[in-house]
Amino acid sequence: MCFEYGLEMEVGNGVEMAMQRLDANGGNVDMSKTTVYKIEVPANRYDLLCLEGIATALRCYLSNDKLPRYVTSKPAKMERITVKPETKEIREYVVSCILRNISFDVQSYNSFIDLQDKLHQNICRRRTIASMGTHDYDHVQGPITYEALPPKDIVFRALKQTKEMNCEQLFEVLKKDQMLKKYLHIIEEKPLFPVFYDSKRTVLSLPPIINSDATKISVNTKNVLVEVTGTDL
Repeated sequence: MCFEYGLEMEVGNGVEMAMQRLDANGGNVDMSKTTVYKIEVPANRYDLLCLEGIATALRCYLSNDKLPRYVTSKPAKMERITVKPETKEIREYVVSCILRNISFDVQSYNSFIDLQDKLHQNICRRRTIASMGTHDYDHVQGPITYEALPPKDIVFRALKQTKEMNCEQLFEVLKKDQMLKKYLHIIEEKPLFPVFYDSKRTVLSLPPIINSDATKISVNTKNVLVEVTGTDL
């Protein structure tokens, strides 16, 4: 069926394909004996970068389903993000949305995180053109501000860290992180770093590098704030 639809597929295991999965508690799952199907998709079909997108496309191809049509809805109260002018010098564009009343299970949660990473690697050009941050909206106190400050003035506890640090200290730690160290160069030499705060001055994220532990999403998250920053609208 994949061949008929125009998709190439190969079979391997989680170690061969460097696949990672998390359990409900955020721990790593052993993928060494797990069969993994690798499907190569066309460069312009970002909807096929997740299992749900592939399943939907194949069901429509087999006439078992109709192509879904997604629309945005306007809530009673809109959230506000105030963009400070100094962000223009580093990463000036922001778009955002809120996914409300959703239900994750372990599989859909992993798929959600996977899709974000695949989009970062593809259309976002390894986070250089754009990057996404996802937050548990129930832990955010709006309105939100998007600012640019000296790295020593931005202090927060980042994801997977045990204590608060300013960004100069955090970057020294992240230089040893195999996944994140390759993104540090995007802002490392800038005099100001971009940062999101809520109304309580809680840091939400340091785009395009890392999110705050204070608003991290989990399987139990019901409302997700998505913020996307970039150099080109």
